[in-house]
Amino acid sequence: MQKNHCCENMDYYINMQCEEHDNVFDCPDNIVVFIEKSNEYGIIIHDGGTSYISIDYCPWCGSKLSDKQG
Repeated sequence: MQKNHCCENMDYYINMQCEEHDNVFDCPDNIVVFIEKSNEYGIIIHDGGTSYISIDYCPWCGSKLSDKQG
């Protein structure tokens, strides 16, 4: 089951399935990631690893993305 996100663009990029890459961090077309375990969103850093920059607001619609518990 896919989670609905704040806007159509965020839904598209978070739920995007690449036919060439199994891992979202390996696909250059994936630009955002949602880490369900921590309820965290991020901009992927394509450096060959699993790095991302945590974001609190949607880059497309400006909505607050989540209230992190921690």
